[in-house]
Amino acid sequence: MPTITQRIQAFLNSPRGRQIVDRGRRELAKPENQARLRNLLTRLQSRSHRR
Repeated sequence: MPTITQRIQAFLNSPRGRQIVDRGRRELAKPENQARLRNLLTRLQSRSHRR
């Protein structure tokens, strides 16, 4: 039985997996999404420093 990493790798190499990865890359190229991710990262980092 394939391991979870093997199953993920097989999915990412499939046509549907490549389609999803390409869509993700296009979304991440948008400045508004980059700003959202930077904001999220800042919030998560500040939370970890408070502990």
